[in-house]
Amino acid sequence: MTEQSIPFWFMRGGTSRGPYFHRNDLPSDRDELSDILISVVGAGHPLNIDGIGGGNAVTTKVAMLSRSEDSWADVDYFFAQVSVLEHSVDYRPTCGNILAGVGPAAIEMGLVEADEDITEIKIRAVNTGARIIARIQTPNRRLTYFGDQAIDGVPGSSASIELLFLDVAGSSTGTLFPTGNLVDVIDGIEVTCIDLAMPMVIAKANSFGLSGHETCEELDKNRDFFAQMEQIRLQASLMMGMGDASKSVTPKFGLLSKAEDIGHIVCRYFMPWQTHPSLAVTGSQCMASCALAPGTVASGMMQAPETRPSTVTLHHPMGSMNVIVDYTVSPDGEFIHHSAGLIRTARKLASGHVFPRPKQ
Repeated sequence: MTEQSIPFWFMRGGTSRGPYFHRNDLPSDRDELSDILISVVGAGHPLNIDGIGGGNAVTTKVAMLSRSEDSWADVDYFFAQVSVLEHSVDYRPTCGNILAGVGPAAIEMGLVEADEDITEIKIRAVNTGARIIARIQTPNRRLTYFGDQAIDGVPGSSASIELLFLDVAGSSTGTLFPTGNLVDVIDGIEVTCIDLAMPMVIAKANSFGLSGHETCEELDKNRDFFAQMEQIRLQASLMMGMGDASKSVTPKFGLLSKAEDIGHIVCRYFMPWQTHPSLAVTGSQCMASCALAPGTVASGMMQAPETRPSTVTLHHPMGSMNVIVDYTVSPDGEFIHHSAGLIRTARKLASGHVFPRPKQ
């Protein structure tokens, strides 16, 4: 058998990490690509012991970059969520945390040249068609990962990365509220099915007898809750026009509960078969918008800021995340989303070559 060697950059993006590849270094055939990614990550073992995954959904993510085929964008970002325990890859979602590393990785790969001080990179998320502008710190035209920006869920500080998300409403299903309702009732539980950056099913924590302040460990041990949540998620997926989600990580599921301050709300986000240790960037935009939109399950849970764009602070298990949402509400109460902005960080951890196991 011939050993295959594939160049890669191993990076932390936000609160996730994984390998970043140049798309040209990987096969175009989807089945062959999946076989390679499964081997690289080491999917099928709880520790991913025969690969470079980390035994958790936030550490089995893959980014594949190329010069964009879109006239607007500089870089195409193709995302893959590799399973931890199963030999499977889901190409339906995108990931906003891994997206934080796309700009730096594009410079590392030579896809984009660094500008003076700040390099603005236009990114197309291939999986969903969303457009994102990333502003990367490049003092003296040199990429830097060092700075004083801290984000909850990551130790230390790094250079800040500004992300501005455009055209994310209805990016997966074609409409912001894909069931046609602001609130649906599934198995006796009120939910809002909403598609903004990430298609999600969102409910109140107290609908499940939860406070919403539970730790990840407490939630992950609550298998009755997960079983109930999964049945609701699967039914919601069909109602959202997304088909059978039993093998897909989308739609994701989220819980909301009250916080004390204006523009603050408590959330828990699920991947969906584990509790996210912090919060996904895509999910944060969806949950922040749900909290702001009149008539959703979040109505009455958060007092919206008077200024627009509005900053919503989402409290997750490891701290908080601010999402700046630019939106309007029409005279008839329709929520119209324009854009969302976040600050993230990224860091190059390693680079070199990976050696996937030859297919037997």
